[in-house]
Amino acid sequence: MTAAEKLNWEVVCRRDDLVAQSGVCARVGEAQVALFYLPGEEQQVYALNNRDPIGGANVLSRGIVGDVGGRLVVASPLYKQHFDLNTGECLEESGVSVEAYKVRIEGDTVLIRN
Repeated sequence: MTAAEKLNWEVVCRRDDLVAQSGVCARVGEAQVALFYLPGEEQQVYALNNRDPIGGANVLSRGIVGDVGGRLVVASPLYKQHFDLNTGECLEESGVSVEAYKVRIEGDTVLIRN
């Protein structure tokens, strides 16, 4: 990783702040970001904007994580739409999505790309 690439990553929290198989919310700049920790997966942490675009509330971090047709998703606690953890795409509503962020764990630190 180049020095310039390292500058684009920001510390969000510590690994101990995450809850396995679940989501937590963190503030990154002005945005609320839902972080999902799946320690059994090759990519262990995922990040989406926390705002449910259909229900209009910041609740995705409280959703249930699962698998729909081989895609890792979170089900919104409001109306149960599924959002792909990799892309932010809503599986039930064409053209609806949330921002997906690049995120990684480095040692005990969780970093997000800004």
